[in-house]
Amino acid sequence: MPLQGFCSFLCCRHGFTLLGWEYGEKEEEESFELRSKDDRPTCNVRGPLDIALTQPVRIANGPSSLSEIPEEMRSLIIEKSKGAIEEDAEIVVKGWLYREVHGGWVKMRRHWFVLTPDSLDFYTSNEKNARRLGSLVLTSLCSVIWPDKQSYKETGSWSIMVYGRKHSYRLYTKHFNEAVHWACAIQKVIDSKPPVETPTQLLIRDIQENKFNAEAVEQIYKHNPILKHTQSPLYASLLPFSYCSLEHTCHSAKGYTTLCDEAVKIFNSLQQLESAQDPVPLIQGVLQTCLDLQPLRDEVYCQLVKQTSGVPSPDTPAQLRYWQLLTCMSCTFLPSLSVLKHVHFHLKRVQSQYRETEMDNYVAFISESLGKTKGRLCVPSWEEIRVLINRQEMICTVHYPGRGSCKLPIRSYTTADEVVKKMKERLGLQLSRNTFALFEGNTYKERAVGGSTIIADILTRFEKEPESEHQWKLCFKLYCFLDTDSIPKDSIEFMFLFEQSHAMVIQGHLPASEEELQLLAALRLQSLNGDFNTHTPTSHLEELFPGRVIEAKALAAVKTVSAKPVRFPAGFLTGALHAGLWNHAAVHKLKAEECFRFQGRLKEERASMMASIVERWKTLQGQAREDVMEAYLSVVKQWPGFGSTLYEIDFYFSSTGSFSQWLWLGVAATSVSLYRQGDPEPLESIRYGLISSYGASDTTTFKITTGDQEFIFETSKVSDKNKAF
Repeated sequence: MPLQGFCSFLCCRHGFTLLGWEYGEKEEEESFELRSKDDRPTCNVRGPLDIALTQPVRIANGPSSLSEIPEEMRSLIIEKSKGAIEEDAEIVVKGWLYREVHGGWVKMRRHWFVLTPDSLDFYTSNEKNARRLGSLVLTSLCSVIWPDKQSYKETGSWSIMVYGRKHSYRLYTKHFNEAVHWACAIQKVIDSKPPVETPTQLLIRDIQENKFNAEAVEQIYKHNPILKHTQSPLYASLLPFSYCSLEHTCHSAKGYTTLCDEAVKIFNSLQQLESAQDPVPLIQGVLQTCLDLQPLRDEVYCQLVKQTSGVPSPDTPAQLRYWQLLTCMSCTFLPSLSVLKHVHFHLKRVQSQYRETEMDNYVAFISESLGKTKGRLCVPSWEEIRVLINRQEMICTVHYPGRGSCKLPIRSYTTADEVVKKMKERLGLQLSRNTFALFEGNTYKERAVGGSTIIADILTRFEKEPESEHQWKLCFKLYCFLDTDSIPKDSIEFMFLFEQSHAMVIQGHLPASEEELQLLAALRLQSLNGDFNTHTPTSHLEELFPGRVIEAKALAAVKTVSAKPVRFPAGFLTGALHAGLWNHAAVHKLKAEECFRFQGRLKEERASMMASIVERWKTLQGQAREDVMEAYLSVVKQWPGFGSTLYEIDFYFSSTGSFSQWLWLGVAATSVSLYRQGDPEPLESIRYGLISSYGASDTTTFKITTGDQEFIFETSKVSDKNKAF
């Protein structure tokens, strides 16, 4: 029995002394490795005190020499003589390298470096009894940054960066192959090391192993304060992270240092939540860090579990702030599987202890969210965070053709497919054979929303857009026309078909004559306003007739006016320089005159076109709205490509030819067709039965393969085409 107690005492001393060094005590040249799987105490019994490694008091000065270190700590020290270089059998790589130094006028110093299976050491020289100047112990958390061209351009040497727990070395060499050789060798030593585990990881595993033994779990929590709420600061992360600095990543501009440092900063932010007047900015800041630095998501979950465990007054507003942040985390990011299991166990434990409390309500909401969250691409807005901390649903406005809209309740994990399903149920379109989708757009742009897209991410983007009269909005529309003949005239789907056909006409997607376009514009006026009346306000021409047609007419009329030749004065101003200046001024004046004539001609063409449309409108006296809509669709359906979803193509290539501009790819119910914009007949038409494969080969290229041909399309909307197919 005395032996068991003595072993427990030694284990405790091991842990506390090691953690004291890890949590910020002064480190001398003799570094040491963190505890790994193979470094557990050798005593036969592991009691609770064995892993009671919690918040230690930071000591101003650590041990100054190996003799001052307790006996039980010496097994963790790499005991090397400062006066002798290791035998060749232990050396992996050795050679001269330059090391970057700070604090003096000399920026690089030449040292003899020796890489062993345990550390990277450097000496004054390569002599047998040379003095060792420093050592960097290598563990699985160390990292190496390989040589890059930018460093070579700046210094004329190839550099590698080696990151340790407290130290980092930037090493230089003139030869690229030598730099790569050192980097490979150091990385190989790092990869050979067993994974480092923190006390929190060990305790989480113990809790999972004893999750069906409530008494054992309570004992673990009782004897290990690191698992429970604390008012003290955190000096190290709860989970192990690489020592590599983030200055070499894409997030360096945001001021991030290392993952360990950022984890400590986040814990400080968590503690500030208790006294913050408005928690929303702090919560959004933590979420933004987790979005930028994905490895920290598990750390934040563990910190929140810690701060919501063993709380003296759990239902106070200050303590509920942790639950509010945990709610936002559960609706934004998912932890790894092991941490997710720990979170679920924690929620069940809290629920059993605090039934019918505010904490219980948060537990139910978080548990549901963790089962449905898919991961966000944007940090929730302030408005969304305020909704989440009150465990409420957001309201999303979805517009549909005909100037109608629906307000739908959504949550942070609701997808576009789920909204489409709700809209079909709301509008009674469940039995429709046509395909519907959500679109995001404003007056000038519109794009389809992928079915798995999180609606909350779209709404967050909308909030970031600058305020203007052309605000972005979500629209529910027909996506693919699979059946346009059997739609009842009095149904809302018929109205969808009419409105979207008119949008296709306005966008210039209908190759029709000017007379047909005028008739369609008159039918549109009759459907909107009824019979002609001088007191009835008419729509703008841009809402009735495709603007491209009018602009093309005006431009053609201007070009028919021949420009007068520009004459330059004779004399000494006819020199090359002065002639160039006169020519530039003349061209500028000519362009200004052409622009002025074009604007005047465009104004005339618009007035003339509107007058013609109104005259046609007068001939439709007495026609009902349903009949007018049917007449409109009968004209549009004359185009063979009606019902196709059209995509603009930048370049097309096949064995029959290639084209590089003004093309449409039409995806219809039975075939895929390629049209030259403005031509009624397709250049190519491929029936679905002949297609053997299709898909995107890269972000801008879409390819269709038949039995003996390949059709390649280049466009910026490849994802939309995949969805259409």
